[in-house]
Amino acid sequence: MHVLVAEDDHGTAAYVKRGLTELGHAIDVVHAGGAAVSRGVSGGYDVIVLDRMLPELDGMEVLRRLRAAAVATPVLMLTALGGIADRVEGLEAGADDYLVKPFAMPELSARLNALARRAPTAELPTRFAVGDVTLDLLRREVFRAGRPVLLQPREFALLEQLMRHAGRVVTRTMLLELVWGFRFDPQTNIVESHLSRVRAKLREAGADDPIETVRGAGYQMRLP
Repeated sequence: MHVLVAEDDHGTAAYVKRGLTELGHAIDVVHAGGAAVSRGVSGGYDVIVLDRMLPELDGMEVLRRLRAAAVATPVLMLTALGGIADRVEGLEAGADDYLVKPFAMPELSARLNALARRAPTAELPTRFAVGDVTLDLLRREVFRAGRPVLLQPREFALLEQLMRHAGRVVTRTMLLELVWGFRFDPQTNIVESHLSRVRAKLREAGADDPIETVRGAGYQMRLP
């Protein structure tokens, strides 16, 4: 596995590099946000380990720039900030997992292996169409009735899951796990607030709301 480690603390970076190298992985290390963006955009990595507190650009900004550049490489955010709000913010920005310092190497390795085992995009459907709404995973584009709909990364991921399960109810718990990686309820309105924005943007491009709220159950993308 080829891993990019972006960590400004040289001791932590050396520890991670040594531990993962001993497990047979190829590790590249950078110590600043600008270099993390450049290396991440260049591609070739199976996973990125990203420290939240980086010089030049912090980890959150690095993550936003990578996702804006359509870099789909799984990102594990590594940070000393372990509060629920901090984890929510990191996952909303596009992180795939979140590990709080101090951490054990076996857990870091297990989490990276789990991220790397995800099926390659090429083996999955890359385009979905439900009614007059189309979503292209490779181009990261959404259109309704031929009009572009500009979505933020988490909004795009929400719509993707609803379109993957079109005609079926997707529960709030499912969306929390599929989009944010939560295996618990963080007791926030994160799903509702993001879906509200998705629905508003889709209505701007079309006459009706293609997403139905199934009271007490969840949400579904209505089939035509």
